[in-house]
Amino acid sequence: MRAVTWQGKRDVRVETVPDPKIEQATDAVIKVTSTGLCGSDLHLYEVLTPFMTPGDILGHEPMGIVEEAGSEVPGLKPGDRVVVPFQIACGHCWMCASGLPTQCETTQVREEGMGAALFGYSKLYGSVPGGQAEYLRVPQAQFGPIKVPEGPPDDRFLYLSDVLPTAWQAVRYADVPPGGSVAVLGLGPIGDMCCRIALHQGAAQVVGVDLVPERLQRARERGVEVFDLNGFDSHDGLVDAVKDRTSGRGPDAVIDAVGTEAHGSPLARTQQQAAGLLPKAWAARLHQKAGTDRLAALYLAIDLVRRGGTVSLSGVYGGAADPLPMMTLFDRQIQLRMGQANVRRWVDDILPLLTDEDPLGVDGFATHHVPLADAPHAYKMFQQKQDGAVKVVMRP
Repeated sequence: MRAVTWQGKRDVRVETVPDPKIEQATDAVIKVTSTGLCGSDLHLYEVLTPFMTPGDILGHEPMGIVEEAGSEVPGLKPGDRVVVPFQIACGHCWMCASGLPTQCETTQVREEGMGAALFGYSKLYGSVPGGQAEYLRVPQAQFGPIKVPEGPPDDRFLYLSDVLPTAWQAVRYADVPPGGSVAVLGLGPIGDMCCRIALHQGAAQVVGVDLVPERLQRARERGVEVFDLNGFDSHDGLVDAVKDRTSGRGPDAVIDAVGTEAHGSPLARTQQQAAGLLPKAWAARLHQKAGTDRLAALYLAIDLVRRGGTVSLSGVYGGAADPLPMMTLFDRQIQLRMGQANVRRWVDDILPLLTDEDPLGVDGFATHHVPLADAPHAYKMFQQKQDGAVKVVMRP
């Protein structure tokens, strides 16, 4: 089969690799019909390269048709149409039963000290071949895959793999009071969907912050009050402008949908780039012991949110030695909530919205649909924010 493989920093290629097969009784194999390119994939493309191995198959946002199911997967049969969540979880351990499949005790990558295994996401999360491929082996298929109806195009359901539950959890964690306000930092796929969900759930005021004109315009068209980072000379200027629009106190909640590669963090960027020049084993140890993130977005979230408010982190962070303003967080009584989305926990809430009315606008959410063969260009375009790229869907 053909698959998108990681070969080095900013180097992905579409290559021929062995077809997957059933290895455990709880496996299934699906023929992939659509697969998303996620902002998290860009961290592997640039920052987390010490944890990658040439030939790793990328991708964690697939859907498709079941080709084969193992003997302990009674709920699936060939021909079923399914979306595959990005995390691999058993559904029956204590963590899964508690609504935390990202911490699944069956698939935890204990040798790396990490949570549940993820598709296509480095040795930190189990080195499991990903879904940017023609076929995908799905471990723990007795729990993970979500059956969806025939008929509507893939885009109606594809985002159940990651975008929708990640944004849904971010908004839930933000705990916006009825009629309250929320600011969303970063209007890429997750931030854009956070805005849509917050408005749908009744937030009276949703503020979006970004610096890409096309992303600002998309959010504005959905009723979001947008602020262009390029229009301010300083961090404080933006903070003052948002507070002026939120009763002088700041929003009730702020969602950081940017994460470790935020603009405006030159020292951390230099450190990340320098680590990338080291031998892989040294760079991995440095990242795990002394790695830092580009924290501009998180610092902005802390400064924006009102006293007693909540900061919800959905952007990926990976630093082991990040400096945080603990006195400010404590004095202002700011609550922090964060973590990978617990996909199956939120599916029952989200599925009813994927109706003919399409209130969240998923049908038109992707800005680009490209063949799998165009993956190298798609990665470059998405990373460099070219051609209005917000969400890229690949078709094998």
